[in-house]
Amino acid sequence: MLHRPQHAGMPKPSLTARPAATASKIAKTELVDRVAAETGLTRKQVGDAFDVLVEGVVTGLKNGQSVGLPGLGTLSVRATAARTGVKPGTSEKIQIPAGKKVGFKVANALKDTL
Repeated sequence: MLHRPQHAGMPKPSLTARPAATASKIAKTELVDRVAAETGLTRKQVGDAFDVLVEGVVTGLKNGQSVGLPGLGTLSVRATAARTGVKPGTSEKIQIPAGKKVGFKVANALKDTL
């Protein structure tokens, strides 16, 4: 085990603590409220626009297209190869079939602000 000197007044790091950035998430309703407040649109109009936006992203991904979200990044579908895995608890080897997953490449503008 690696021991690091503790500085006076600093808490000991926890192995199970999560970074503050992943501790909470912003719900759709919070986003809708914020956009409605800043644009003057009704919550229903913003909610409907949000739903259409998400539907467009999903449709694009289903059609094999990459979807760019300016200032955030790009979503794309990536193929995964078949592979051998290990079943947790039993250590039994299992065959995991080839499939698809959604990948996200963060935009440089967002990287720079974090």
